[in-house]
Amino acid sequence: MKRLANLVLNHSKLVLFGFIGLVLASSILGFQAFGLLKGGGYDNPNGDSTKVTNVLADEFGVDQAEVVAILDFPRSADDPLSETMGAAFADALKKNSAVDAVDSYYSKGHAPSLKSTDGTAVYFFINLDDKVVQAKVVDELQAEFSSGFNDASVYFAGMAAVTSELNSIIKDDITLAELIAVPLMIVLMLFVFGSLVAAGLPLMVGGLAIVGSFFFIWLSTQFTDTSVFGINLITGMGLGLGVDYALLMVNRFREERQSGSDVREAVERTMLTAGRTVLFSGFTVAVVLGSMFIFPQYFLRSMGYAGLVVVVLALGASLLALPAALHLLGDRVNKFTVYKGAIKHTDDGIWADIARSVMNKPIRVVLVSLLALGSLMALGNGVQFGQVDDRVLPRDNRVVLATNVIRDRFEGREASPVEILMTGATDAEIEAYAKELSLDDNVEQVRTGVGTFLDGELLYPHNQADPTDYQAGDYDRIVAIHNVESRGTEGLELTKRLRTMDLSAFDRVWIGGSAAVYTDSLLGIEQGLPFAIAWIVLATLILLFLFTGSFILPLKAVLLNFLSLGATIGFLSWVFIGGHLQFFLGDFQTTGTIDTSSLVLIAVLTFGLSMDYELFLLSRIKEQHDAGLDTTESVAMGLQKSGRIITAAALVLGVSFISFIISGVSIMKMMGLGIAFAVLLDATVIRALLVPALMRLFGKANWWAPKWAKAIYRRAGLEH
Repeated sequence: MKRLANLVLNHSKLVLFGFIGLVLASSILGFQAFGLLKGGGYDNPNGDSTKVTNVLADEFGVDQAEVVAILDFPRSADDPLSETMGAAFADALKKNSAVDAVDSYYSKGHAPSLKSTDGTAVYFFINLDDKVVQAKVVDELQAEFSSGFNDASVYFAGMAAVTSELNSIIKDDITLAELIAVPLMIVLMLFVFGSLVAAGLPLMVGGLAIVGSFFFIWLSTQFTDTSVFGINLITGMGLGLGVDYALLMVNRFREERQSGSDVREAVERTMLTAGRTVLFSGFTVAVVLGSMFIFPQYFLRSMGYAGLVVVVLALGASLLALPAALHLLGDRVNKFTVYKGAIKHTDDGIWADIARSVMNKPIRVVLVSLLALGSLMALGNGVQFGQVDDRVLPRDNRVVLATNVIRDRFEGREASPVEILMTGATDAEIEAYAKELSLDDNVEQVRTGVGTFLDGELLYPHNQADPTDYQAGDYDRIVAIHNVESRGTEGLELTKRLRTMDLSAFDRVWIGGSAAVYTDSLLGIEQGLPFAIAWIVLATLILLFLFTGSFILPLKAVLLNFLSLGATIGFLSWVFIGGHLQFFLGDFQTTGTIDTSSLVLIAVLTFGLSMDYELFLLSRIKEQHDAGLDTTESVAMGLQKSGRIITAAALVLGVSFISFIISGVSIMKMMGLGIAFAVLLDATVIRALLVPALMRLFGKANWWAPKWAKAIYRRAGLEH
């Protein structure tokens, strides 16, 4: 760090303007990333369902329809006029160059299951070219048929339609959220930093981190699928880390100037102390975010890419551009003062008083705090997990209305059936299996090459004119029409039942379809989660040990973070499963589940940010302890010097994310509320109450480590 400080101080203008220039130059390509990002990304590429999807496409020539259209007539769908209109509608759809194929009630032999129970609406299944941006095509179709087709109403559903609406709504909502959040953040930063010039520094750090990250996201799109949600993460994390790191660095610079150091000495001392903390903090957050690469879904892996690059860029801006700016500005960092209290530092004050008050009654504080956290955790008891579908959209959204037409007026989910592939099966074995399968309460109909089955009986034999529908290569295909929400608990339970049936008669059986896609996605997360947790815990413990030289402090920090995370999950369950706080959050649909991928993202982000604040606090506590103070006074002085910073950083970050609650998309509401709640809970109950109380109880044991570990710390640890 000493060498880096000398580099920055000796070449401040070159470092500052060179860093800015590189970021701006990279933005030429970086801003091109926006048109290359994708929605979705929740599927597990290693699951059986992916195998089924690939075989259906390669062997059977069957692609799952990306878009489902409903044509709703003012008369019977079997009326000759309706049939003529249906053929014309299919031709109109095919005129879009991105549409590969269209199947419908009329092209599939008037299958009763493709017609609504009232006989007036029919299915159209639309397959799109793999090379097109699906959301764009859906937008075109929605615009073209917004007023219907002749005298029939037109509805568009399917995951491509859901993704299109998600992208559109989120884009607009984020713009609105920023219009609300940025002015509030500026006001907060003016209060926290005390001057206009100082308040502009976190915007510089965050802006450089955000814009620079776009280049690396663009680069990732050249090699792999990258989720559009990565941009949201970059924006939120960039601003959050910009505020965190700039606040820590500026605060320490002012403190050093107040103690009598000249500008150069103040910047150098700032980098050796606060800069060290920022470096460790960045490494810790990066390590935590690196756990996202363990999961197979590209939605989560994209968050890993986005999180890592924005952390690295935030570190670069904080340890290069920011110290260079402080060196060039000197005391002009305080120019245009609006709040003198933020500039002048006191060695003893309200935060030290809070710490001493807490440490006077540590057992009582610990018990009350644990009771509060435990109560919040209990709210999440029995939480069920689901996946994104149309119900995350506003109730009056056109895709939701379309999907409700399917739910209310069609018996089975023809657009999302269970697809089953098997090898080594005879016709008799297929028939026996299909009969058993059709007895399931959630299965409406089972179609095979042998025939169609209902309630354990042969409904009618199939016309064998086109046997390739159900047999190709070594594979036999079975299609089961069900009546459950594919991406929820019922879809999960159905898939598990089908996979646990007696399948010993066949060489191999694969269960696919939308419900299985969700099940495999959840399974991928469940399988990856222990490794992700182990990675986070082990890496965090090692980094915190190298930071503190203690075994106890890292272990306590990790345990407290998990307590905070558990409380956050419980709170989110109460809100988004129970349907509470809609007066504050706005109307949203409850599904009985919480989106798994979004919850994993919230958990990883909040764990990383919590470690951020832990390091801010521990760095000042350890600094005081190394200076000779006992544990009690070290904690009091450490909290005095960091409490305001942590609280201010949490408030600014909380405002940044809480603005997401204005979104019409419930997963965005959950992400914004969850992260805001977690960081504020951490800055108050955890850092201001539990940490001081527990450190008082542990006393000298806080700094314990085995002799062999102390020897490692002396060689490899980074000391002040």
